Amino acid sequence: MGLSQVDIEKVKHLHTIDSATQYLYSHFSECAKLEVALNYSIKAHQHQFRKSGEPYVIHPILVAAIVASITNDVSMSTAALLHDIVEDTEITIEEITKIFGDDVAHLVEGLTKIDAIRDDELIASNSEEKLIVSALSFRKMLLASIKDVRVLVVKLCDRLHNMLTLDALEPHKQVRIAEETLVVYAPIAHRLGISFLKNILEDLSFSYLFKEEKHHIDNYLDTNYHAIEMKLEEFKDSIYKLLIQNGFCEEDFEIISRIKHRYSIYLKMQRKGVSIDEILDLLAIRILTNDKVKCYTILGLIHLNFQPLSSRFKDYIAVAKDNGYQTIHTSVFYNTAIFEVQIRTQEMHRTAELGIAAHWKYKSGADSIKLDWLNNLGYQNESIEDFYELIKNDLYSEDISVFSPTGQAFTLPRGAVVLDFAYAVHSEVGNKAVSSLVNKTKTSLLSELKNGDIVKIKTSDKIITRCSWFDAVTTSRARTNIRHNCIARVKDIDSKSAINIISTVMNLKPSRVEEWYRQSEYNKRSSIPTDLDHLRDVISKYIVDISQNNRFKRFLSRHRFKLKNYSFNGISIYSSSSVSDVVFDYCCHPKTGDEIIGFLEKGKIHVHHKMCKKGNDQLSNGDKMVFVKWEKENIFNYHMIISLHSGKGTLAEFLNYLVKLNIDISSIELGKNKSESTRYCEIDFEAKDADINKLRAKIEQKIRVIHFVRTDDVYR
Repeated sequence: MGLSQVDIEKVKHLHTIDSATQYLYSHFSECAKLEVALNYSIKAHQHQFRKSGEPYVIHPILVAAIVASITNDVSMSTAALLHDIVEDTEITIEEITKIFGDDVAHLVEGLTKIDAIRDDELIASNSEEKLIVSALSFRKMLLASIKDVRVLVVKLCDRLHNMLTLDALEPHKQVRIAEETLVVYAPIAHRLGISFLKNILEDLSFSYLFKEEKHHIDNYLDTNYHAIEMKLEEFKDSIYKLLIQNGFCEEDFEIISRIKHRYSIYLKMQRKGVSIDEILDLLAIRILTNDKVKCYTILGLIHLNFQPLSSRFKDYIAVAKDNGYQTIHTSVFYNTAIFEVQIRTQEMHRTAELGIAAHWKYKSGADSIKLDWLNNLGYQNESIEDFYELIKNDLYSEDISVFSPTGQAFTLPRGAVVLDFAYAVHSEVGNKAVSSLVNKTKTSLLSELKNGDIVKIKTSDKIITRCSWFDAVTTSRARTNIRHNCIARVKDIDSKSAINIISTVMNLKPSRVEEWYRQSEYNKRSSIPTDLDHLRDVISKYIVDISQNNRFKRFLSRHRFKLKNYSFNGISIYSSSSVSDVVFDYCCHPKTGDEIIGFLEKGKIHVHHKMCKKGNDQLSNGDKMVFVKWEKENIFNYHMIISLHSGKGTLAEFLNYLVKLNIDISSIELGKNKSESTRYCEIDFEAKDADINKLRAKIEQKIRVIHFVRTDDVYR
């Protein structure tokens, strides 16, 4: 099933035509078509050599062997043998068609087209621009290959052999090709579900791009090899005994242990900000069985006998990924370590390793293979940066397919809501969406969509700003549009508020202040409602300007424009008029920390949320306003997992330290599985620190932090 690590090492050390040919036939029994293609390729490339000095034809032979390890599709292996002929020799596609037929010629033409696009689109290797350009070439490659996904699979095998022989090239070319592989080809393998190819491509690229980090991880794994193996074997043995004791026979299941691949470990270290020994699921086992029901029986036994991490459970058997991937994922504590456990059937295992390739290796109908997700990647109007963000999200997410009432398919990340769909249709549809029908039933725009849903969006004539919905949507397109609309809306509100606040302080009509702003160079007004010093500077500037007009001299002598500070109900007010109280209107009643505006009515300040419709009506009417802000600091919610050394008073000492940091603890859960040295502890708490990195740094002065996140957002 794909190439093992032993196969990888073997392929790297095959340097003769005979040994490469022998290896090809070890994966694929000899057939006339393949033998003709082999001899044809040897003859076509007979005067060509690689940088290493070995005959060039060894490359297509080994690419064909890698293809054969994935699928027994003769056309694909034949195309692999011929994939460089049209580009590197005088032979034409017409000749390929005449000798090998339309199917092989079609695949060879697709592979040749990809190479041509790559040559046209990729910038020179000495350029600093790498990632974004590779993303663009990736888009065009997909669009060029969309007619037959088999072309992509052969191209991935071609890239794999190139990576295995990269040592023959100069260092700067090694880095260039490795970067392209990591950004372009490994994500394709991921999306096609061919996990063994994805992992190999990532690790090979990693070894060229991050040599120091790779060495560090290798060194750790080598140094701790025996301890890691002992932990894995001990956990495997405990699972084995558990299953046997509960009625399973040896032939009912297979347990495979593994350590995460290097690049995966590196990414986890970067994303979590932890060292390698703090990665929660470095160790993993897979349990393979022979039917779905047994998967759930095994899951139940594991959860009943080992403490699970509730936040790390996923059932992809009940709800499969878009590429057919099915497995139950869970993580459990065992003797101070955390193990990831994957449970799947043997058939699911084949699909997980081979992805889309499994559909024609074990089933017929290769010609009918289609991937709808490819059709949805033809973004046209985004900037280069936006395009790459969209591509990245599409590649590294679990997907669902939903449909418009006309049957048009849209691929969205799993967890997407109706509003994500609206933005996927068009930005205008998302901006003006007011309601929706999902499967002909009226549904909230924030309802999560399921695979196969049919969605209809109703729109209004105006853009609807939904700033509080930013974290409720999942796609970058929806978030970008919501953010853009909110920034524009807030800027407009602040600009109008600035006029009303200054006109109230100066006891003038808003139109007069507007006129002054138009004539003055001092036109930065949107920060006035949130920056008290800026407000005072503007007032001073206004006084200086109008004092130059003789009509205002008597007026200025009778009026003072000093802002006085008042405090009521946690609100700080700055006004030139007397204030007796603060009132929170029932229309919005903002919570502590919300953005607010304040209106002056008969000595009382009526406070509204900045986005309140009633408040905005008053704003547009030019009602009197004052500068308002919250006195109390915001409170933020956090969740963390720490590694706690066993011993009397250790937890109490740490909790006392948190109190000194002005942290309010809301819940604690101590790991049930403990050893003589450490155990894991989960804590939920509140703090005034908004900067998650600074707060974590303070806590890490006292203890080792494994996991640290903000949990303020209700939608998370």
